[in-house]
Amino acid sequence: MSELKDLFGQWIATVAGAVDTVAGRFLRPRLILLGEGKDDTLVAKAVSGRNAPSLPEVPFRLEKGRPNPPLSADWNTAFRGSRVEALLQSDHVMFSPLDFPGQASDFLDGMIRAQVDRLTPWTVNEAIFGWSQPTNAANDRIEVTFAATSKLKIQPLLQLAQALDVGSVAVFATASAGEGTPARIKLFDKSLQSAIGRTVDVPRILRAVLLSVGLAAAASLLVAAYLGNSLQSEQQDLQRRISQRRAALRLDPNAGESGVSLLAKRKQATPSSVMVLEAVSRVLPDTTYVTELRIEGDKVQVVGMTQDAPSLIRLMEQSPQFTRATFFAPTTRAQNEPGERFHIEAHITAYFGSGT
Repeated sequence: MSELKDLFGQWIATVAGAVDTVAGRFLRPRLILLGEGKDDTLVAKAVSGRNAPSLPEVPFRLEKGRPNPPLSADWNTAFRGSRVEALLQSDHVMFSPLDFPGQASDFLDGMIRAQVDRLTPWTVNEAIFGWSQPTNAANDRIEVTFAATSKLKIQPLLQLAQALDVGSVAVFATASAGEGTPARIKLFDKSLQSAIGRTVDVPRILRAVLLSVGLAAAASLLVAAYLGNSLQSEQQDLQRRISQRRAALRLDPNAGESGVSLLAKRKQATPSSVMVLEAVSRVLPDTTYVTELRIEGDKVQVVGMTQDAPSLIRLMEQSPQFTRATFFAPTTRAQNEPGERFHIEAHITAYFGSGT
């Protein structure tokens, strides 16, 4: 559990740092320059921004980490969340020229850090130090200017930054470069609060988000387990009912008479319309014309024209496919018609020849 806690804390710190880095690219804090004057006097100068009002320079001393005289309300507001860059006097910083092989440019940090104890009266943990940009020298070598001072020198400055709610603090020193431009060397740089301000606690938000995700995952698992059990119960019930139905069908085949079986029976018991039409065409003589043929259940109604309507009753009675032939409407003859109009109804029998 302790290892998991450490891993979780490292992850939170890494994500918070990434968020702070991304936010720092878009949220540019106000820059305040601090310069050392005589008699340990500091002079603050605010760099004007787009939305920040211009302020006059203000000198003050540090007494127990507090400015004396106290700063105005505008200056206190300007310091809050800003970036403070302090420039130390050269008298308070040790400078030393160093040279290295040209191939060592990628390893300067480790090589210089290993020599701090030899170059300064302080250890690596007691000093703040930095170096200038490498310059090419003879014999394929590079030269840098090493600068260092004690951490105790900047402690009052850090106390001031914390008291004024500063966002970040950086300490610089200026090394003389002969006839060239003096080199500005960074000795110290520390972020005291998130780039998005102390009002947004990124680690707390991350913990809350992770806790919410964990609770949501647990709730999802519970719901999935409940629904899974419910669906499994329904599936088991359906399988049980299917098994019971199959057992009932094996015991009583007639109990499982489905719609397909009913249709098959109906097909076998009901005469085919095509076969009825064929039987009617065989019974009626060539001089008879059928204009209507209706099949309703086991009855057939034939309407048409013929020369001798009564003879049709006898012909249909003689056919094995029809019985009880009779007229269901009067037989009529019109002046413009060549024969009699008949209306015959007969019952259809199930016999339509061998093999049917």
